[in-house]
Amino acid sequence: MTDAVKNGMALITGATAGLGAEFAQQLSAQRYNLVLVARDTGRLEAKAVKLRQDFGIAVETITADLRTDSGVAAVAARLTQPENHVTVLVNNAGYGLAGQFEQNTRQEELDQLNILVSTPMQLMHAALEPMLARGRGRIINVASMAGFIPRGTYGASKAWIISFSKWANVNYGPRGVHVTAVCPGFVHTEFHQRMGASTAKIPAWMWLEADRVVGEGLAAAFMGKSVSVPSKRYAVLAALSRFVPERLGAYAGKRGR
Repeated sequence: MTDAVKNGMALITGATAGLGAEFAQQLSAQRYNLVLVARDTGRLEAKAVKLRQDFGIAVETITADLRTDSGVAAVAARLTQPENHVTVLVNNAGYGLAGQFEQNTRQEELDQLNILVSTPMQLMHAALEPMLARGRGRIINVASMAGFIPRGTYGASKAWIISFSKWANVNYGPRGVHVTAVCPGFVHTEFHQRMGASTAKIPAWMWLEADRVVGEGLAAAFMGKSVSVPSKRYAVLAALSRFVPERLGAYAGKRGR
C-alpha cells in the first residue's frame, strides 16, 4: 500500500457496490486515498486491490455492519484518528424494505432506521470535530428523491438526511466543512434487486447511470452546495414535488426509490 497522500483521504460506507463503488472509483481518479467500509470482507479486499493497482493510491478497509453499535463505533474511531485524517466522508450505506410498513417487523423497520438515520448521524458527529478543528472537510450524504415525497419510513428517513444536510451546510460551511445531500432517483445499481422490488413498470427515461449521479454529486459537494439532484429531469421533479398533492406523491412513491 502506497503511503502517498494525494488530495486527501475519503471514507466511503457501502463501498463495494452501486453508488458506493462508483464514489470509490471517481474519488480514486481524483487522487484521493480511501477507507472503504462494507460488511463483506472478500468484496472489500477485492475492491481495494483493484483500486490500488489502477490508481496507485492507499486503500484501507473496515469490515463493519453499520446496523450495529460495534460496527458504527469502529468506523467512528477511524474518523477521529489523527493520522491520515479523513477529509471526505461519504455516507452511502443503506437499503430499502420491499414490504409495506404494517407488513414489516418492528426489528426490520428499526434496522432500516439505524442504517439510514442513526448511522450517518453518528458518523457525521464523529467526523465534524476533527474536520472543524482543521477548518476543512466534506460530508456527502446519499439521500433520495424519495425524501421529497410521502414514501413510508424510507422516504421519511431520506427527508431527515436532506433536512439535516441543509442545516449542517449552512451552519458549518462558513467554518470550512460543507455537507451535501445527493438525491438520486432510479439508478442502475443492485439496490432494487437486493430489496426484492420489481422495476418492470419504471419507464426507461427515469433511469440514471451511477457514474452520472456520483459525478454530479461530487461536483455539487465541491462547490459547497447543500443538495444535489442529479439530472435536469429529476431537478424539475424535485421542484414540482412541493406542489404535488400528498395522495399523488404517495402513489408515485410506490414505484420504489
